[in-house]
Amino acid sequence: MHIADFVSGSFAGACGVAVGYPLDTVKVRIQTQKQFTGVWQCAATTFSKEGVHGFFKGMSLPLTTITMTSSVVFGTYRNCLQCLSQSRGACPNTKLDVFVSGLAAGIAQTSVMSPGDIVKVRLQCQTESKRKGANMPKLKYNGPVHCLLSIIKEEGFKGLYRGVLPLVLRDGPSYATYFLTYTTICEWLTDSSKKRPDWGGVMLAGGVAGMVGWTIGTPMDVIKARLQMDGTRETRRYKGFYHCITETVRVEGAGVFFRTLGINCLRAFPVNMVVFLTYEVLTGLLKDGPGGVDPPRIGFE
Repeated sequence: MHIADFVSGSFAGACGVAVGYPLDTVKVRIQTQKQFTGVWQCAATTFSKEGVHGFFKGMSLPLTTITMTSSVVFGTYRNCLQCLSQSRGACPNTKLDVFVSGLAAGIAQTSVMSPGDIVKVRLQCQTESKRKGANMPKLKYNGPVHCLLSIIKEEGFKGLYRGVLPLVLRDGPSYATYFLTYTTICEWLTDSSKKRPDWGGVMLAGGVAGMVGWTIGTPMDVIKARLQMDGTRETRRYKGFYHCITETVRVEGAGVFFRTLGINCLRAFPVNMVVFLTYEVLTGLLKDGPGGVDPPRIGFE
């Protein structure tokens, strides 16, 4: 077991959340609420009505749970690579190994991610301000814990896993291409005289990998968010996963699945630069001490 990968993955994920959360809030609101028509309009409206706090609603729970989900992602990925290598007599990992390990990592983390994710989405879509006033509408959720308990009370424990199917279909393929892109770019950027890329290569590979992953995952991300929010403000519109897809296409067209692709890529590049840089630095420290902080390769040889 590569315990260092679990530990460094958890810290890397927390850093990624801190960097990308404001844009994530804008993305979720555009996906789920028709009053928001674009990135700048959504950002300006959020700031004018709710202040800076509006961009960070629901952040505390994801910041806590991301340490578990990222730990599962990086730990599962690294240990799957090791198992696949050992199954062939300690042969170097192939690109297919990287893809399969990434797929397994993405699917594995949905079990611990789903409850925190639905709380995050519902708090992000709560556009009412905390500012006091006679005409201010009352908040449905007072915070992450209240939101979590309210979902359990109203929908049961299964309510915490609403939207889990599109979450699996988003994260499985996304993480498969995410890790494959990262390791491939690292290989391209590594000089023939070296075994590892420099830190600039690690950051570039991480940023591009994040953009590719979100390009694959954005359509299912839209469906996930809509199912998670369905019925919280009005009567339920969707009967299930397939009905949500067909109804969304019928009413808004297929282009709606990529409406937030731009902001996803804009957020993904800096977030995943930070994630991989943090992960690689901490993994080197934990495995080899201060002398081991060199850009490592976590994919195929």
